[in-house]
Amino acid sequence: MPVYKYSAKNLQSKVIRGTMEASDAEVVRRTLRQNNEFALKIQVVEENKKSYRLKPMELSDFSRQIASMMAAGITVIRAIKIMAERDIKPPLRKVYEILYQEIQRGNTLSFAMEATAGAFPELLVNMYKAGEASGQMEGTARKMADHYEKEHKLNGKIKGAMTYPAILFVVTIMVVILIFTVILPQFFTLFKGIKLPLITQIMINISGSLTNYWLFYIIGTLIFIVLMKFLLGVPSVKEGLDKFKLKIPKVGKLLKIIYTARFARTLSSLYSSGLAMINALNISGSIIGNKYLEGQFPNAIAQVRNGEPLSASIATIKGFDPKLVSTIYIGEESGNLDEMLETVADSFDYEAEMATTRMVTFIEPVMIIIMAVIVGGIMLSVMLPIMTLYQNIR
Repeated sequence: MPVYKYSAKNLQSKVIRGTMEASDAEVVRRTLRQNNEFALKIQVVEENKKSYRLKPMELSDFSRQIASMMAAGITVIRAIKIMAERDIKPPLRKVYEILYQEIQRGNTLSFAMEATAGAFPELLVNMYKAGEASGQMEGTARKMADHYEKEHKLNGKIKGAMTYPAILFVVTIMVVILIFTVILPQFFTLFKGIKLPLITQIMINISGSLTNYWLFYIIGTLIFIVLMKFLLGVPSVKEGLDKFKLKIPKVGKLLKIIYTARFARTLSSLYSSGLAMINALNISGSIIGNKYLEGQFPNAIAQVRNGEPLSASIATIKGFDPKLVSTIYIGEESGNLDEMLETVADSFDYEAEMATTRMVTFIEPVMIIIMAVIVGGIMLSVMLPIMTLYQNIR
């Protein structure tokens, strides 16, 4: 939570200064008033940037437990206390303890979640706000449990599918470095005094460079990583990179499906919980994970605000799967928009799984071919001079 610096006056008109950790300035003002002190100035001085962020499966478990305990007649504050006393990792327990303290002060669960400084995503906080306002907190919590469980499963499938290509890539790099720095130099000492083919000379130069200047390569790699992190922090660069990713063959199609499924599921959850369409679009557009797509939402939201149909507004956003617009149009015409969005999200989840499998099937032989070309080139650079030496000996 942020730390606030304040100055206040007590009943004796004495000025008091100090600091206080609170979710917002209003909490500081209220706490001071309870101590018969009246705030003159409140200013943020520090914010805790190390707040633990709950992962999708933890968010699903949190929501499912809230729903189950409320269905059993257990109050929210008691449910949070039970969850905090379970055998969980310390950072998660600290989040639950903050929730318990805030609810003890009389705040709602959604307010308490905001007070954890980013532990809970904006989507979940707003869904709980809508559930509290409509009196459907149990149903909302159960729906969000399913939402984050599906997100966890999709992310797990994608990560699992990409594990083998990633390992193959790392192994390829390590094998190439080992060959150039350890194995090849032993062969190259045999080739002194003879005319070498161009490919062998290139390999000798690469091997010598890696062997003699390895420290510069390490420093250069670190500088490159730092530079890339800095560039990715620039909004225009990040947006351009996200736009480029959507145009990569195979990968771009997969990403479009994943982003479309994420947007459709989020919008369905928010809209079915009674949130206004404008607010639902604002939140749904901010959690897609692609700055290029997110940057197109203000224009689409403005069109909806001016009375344009949702399907026509979403059609202006480049980067979604075309099936989304058709589905939204059917949902608008039939009056079942939330159900249609949920259905298309499930459909896209399945397509994302299939697209991931196809992409991995494509990547594996490509990487094997690249590795074979590298190893073949190295073997050729060694065998050609050896054949020359053999002919000279004959």
